[in-house]
Amino acid sequence: MRRLFPVTDQTVTTDSGGGPLGAPGEGGGEGGGAAQEREWSLDELADAYAYPEPGPGGPGPWLRANMVSTLDGAAQHDGRSQPISTATDMRIFGTLRGLADVVVVGAETVRLEGYRPARARAEFAARREAAGQGPAPAVAVVTASLDLDFSLPLFTSPLVPTLILTGAAAAPDRVAAAEKAGARVVIAGDGMGVEPDRAVRALAGLGHTRMLTEGGPRLLGQFVAAGVLDELCLTLSPMLAVGDAQRIAGGPSVAVPRRFALVSLLEEEGFLFSRYRRP
Repeated sequence: MRRLFPVTDQTVTTDSGGGPLGAPGEGGGEGGGAAQEREWSLDELADAYAYPEPGPGGPGPWLRANMVSTLDGAAQHDGRSQPISTATDMRIFGTLRGLADVVVVGAETVRLEGYRPARARAEFAARREAAGQGPAPAVAVVTASLDLDFSLPLFTSPLVPTLILTGAAAAPDRVAAAEKAGARVVIAGDGMGVEPDRAVRALAGLGHTRMLTEGGPRLLGQFVAAGVLDELCLTLSPMLAVGDAQRIAGGPSVAVPRRFALVSLLEEEGFLFSRYRRP
């Protein structure tokens, strides 16, 4: 892996190759950028994807999304993201989870991707303890109908209780079933559905300020439209899928496209790993 942006004296070599360096802090060497590429450690990835430092008033909510897209805009193939991903993309996926307080995901994505509880990873234990975090992030499922299989491990045996984000008008019997399975139901809307800004506030109120959403596209579209998405971590896969797969974000168009700023760009084997933030 090599860093393409931002360009600093640590990412550009002045040797005869003149290409970008690999991991942070590597020096120049024979053969330019290609000779410098290597697998980054999880610590290096965690530093590269660190959440913003808390301000004087303490940590505020920060919602980042992690998505993957093909060159022609497909966020899935045959309903799943794995076929357009890569091993490095999955290492970044794991790193982002290792840094988060909570993983926010739509009910349809839970069903399609077969979501399981987030697990504690020894590689992130010291970093999480220093940040005052528990051993693993909670998973928060956004659902209006609560049409979920509460016998799955995501609900019956998570390391941290799974959260259900729903509306005040959700069916009482489904709420009772979720709570019986061990999930914590959090109301984040006055009607059946969830209001994105209220979801962010509710999670922050529980101490989950480092938020990560993994979609799906409809949920991400709702966060974008509500103006509560702070950061997008987007993997551009060097593949063409054709077909009618969803884009990374769906739903009605916003009145004015949201402008984000590029803050980081990594590359490996043609895959581009980008980070964009709201200005």
